[in-house]
Amino acid sequence: MIALVLLGLVSAAVYKVLVNNQRVYLAQTQTIDLQQNIRAAAAILPAEFRELDAAEGDIAAMGPDSIQMRAMRQLAFVCLPNPPLGGGIGQLTLTVRQTPMYGNRQTFSQNDSLLIYWEGDPSTRNDDKWLPAQVKTVAAGPVCTDSGANHAGFTLTFQPQWINNPALNVANAITRGAPLRGYDAVLYRVYQGADGNWYLGQKNLSQGGTIQPVVGPLTDANGVTFTYYDSVGVVTAVPAQVAQIQIVLRARTNSPIRGADGVQAYKVDSVVTRVALRNNPRCGPGAAPPRQCG
Repeated sequence: MIALVLLGLVSAAVYKVLVNNQRVYLAQTQTIDLQQNIRAAAAILPAEFRELDAAEGDIAAMGPDSIQMRAMRQLAFVCLPNPPLGGGIGQLTLTVRQTPMYGNRQTFSQNDSLLIYWEGDPSTRNDDKWLPAQVKTVAAGPVCTDSGANHAGFTLTFQPQWINNPALNVANAITRGAPLRGYDAVLYRVYQGADGNWYLGQKNLSQGGTIQPVVGPLTDANGVTFTYYDSVGVVTAVPAQVAQIQIVLRARTNSPIRGADGVQAYKVDSVVTRVALRNNPRCGPGAAPPRQCG
């Protein structure tokens, strides 16, 4: 009897230790997952927002729990000088170097959306802008005859009457070395998944498909809040005036965690960050407030 009693006491103690260790392990695992969620959001969203140029229309729509924008995916460079502007307008082409090219796209496809840098008058920065274009055909080959040799590149043909505007149809307005950027129309918004949890999701409007979770689960429908500021730090509701975006993220663990007191509850963490839009112009009509530069 004494042995059985002692065995029972030891077994109860061992069981209690095992249960406590399991509780601590589950709590730590869920806490790590929660912190990784927070870090992912703090890395992905600022990286996307810094690329925006609000004055050029990169923000299509915005709200406290969503933003629709151009998400930059590619950077390449025009390799032949002075595409034929200044005369009649037809279906214009640009020749682009294959290298260097940056981003997760390393080629071009039909219907790709691009922004092409328009220099205009090289003696002033007040007229510089990005012109949107859509690729209609792509031809690859050794088409870049610069630096004394033929280099691999792409000949891109755009939609007819692409630049049919007397103010833009200016000779030498797009120069050799001009950058062009490929982008997708992307929507970030808070939504409720089929499991009843709230997530911050991304939907690629250029490619279609359904919204996919990026960060979550969130605390509730207010788990992500965007606040938009102009260049002097005043909250604005005008997309073209946005100079900074503040992100408030409130996330929770996937399931409740049992505390030392035996009570189960979700563990919650949050992060606040403010991102300056790096590509906002500092001079000319796109600057906010507008100012001129020599």
